Amino acid sequence: MRRLIICLCLPLALAACGAQPRWAPDEEVARARYVHSGPPELTLFTVIDKSSGAGAHSALMINGTERLMFDPAGSWYLPSLAERNDVHRGMTDRMVAFYIDYHARESYDVIEQRLVVTPEQALRAQELALNYGAVPRAHCAQSVSSILRKVPGFEKIPATYGPKVLSRAFGKYPGVKSRTITDTDADDNHGVLMIQLDDPRAAEIMAKNAARDAANTAALEAATTE
Repeated sequence: MRRLIICLCLPLALAACGAQPRWAPDEEVARARYVHSGPPELTLFTVIDKSSGAGAHSALMINGTERLMFDPAGSWYLPSLAERNDVHRGMTDRMVAFYIDYHARESYDVIEQRLVVTPEQALRAQELALNYGAVPRAHCAQSVSSILRKVPGFEKIPATYGPKVLSRAFGKYPGVKSRTITDTDADDNHGVLMIQLDDPRAAEIMAKNAARDAANTAALEAATTE
C-alpha cells in the first residue's frame, strides 16, 4: 500500500481563527506524547496579515514534561497528532515545521518568539493549557495571554484580544529570540496533512476543514461589522 505525505488544498481564514471541541482518547494521547531534549521553553507564534499588518492568530508551544502546542481556536489539524481542546500532543520538530508552513503563506507571515524558562514555569504553563478547555472563535490571544499571566514571572503580560499586543509584550522579556517566517507559496496550496494517498479519511478531512474555514470567515465578517 503506497504511503505519501500530500498537501491538500484547504482554504484558510486565519484572521477569524476558530475550532470545535476535540477529545482524543487516552491511547492516542499516550502514543503521540513527545519529549523534546531541549530546555524548558515557551514559544509564542503570532500570525500577521501582510495586507493590513493586523494580528491574525496567536498560539503557544510549551516544552515542559512533554512538548505540546496550545493552538486556541485554530484550524490546524493533523490526524497523526492527538488533540484535546486545542492542545496538540506530539510536537516533534517535523510537526512544528508543518505548523509553521501551514500558517506562513503568501498573505501571512509568522513571528516566532522563543524564551527559555524554568522547569516550574514550563510546567505551570503546560498545566494551564491542558486544563483551559475549548476556546471560542476570535479568543486566541485572549486565551494565551490569560495562561501567561498565571505563570510566575509573566504577570505583567496584558489581558488582550490582540495578537500583536501580546507579541510586543512577550518580546520585552529578556532572552526572547525572535524570527519572522515568510512564505511566497499561493494561499490555496497549504494545509499539510500526513495521510495515505488512498485513505478514505481524506475526503472527510477536506470537508471538515472547508466547513470550519467557512465558519471562520463568517465569524470574522461578523466581528468586523459590530
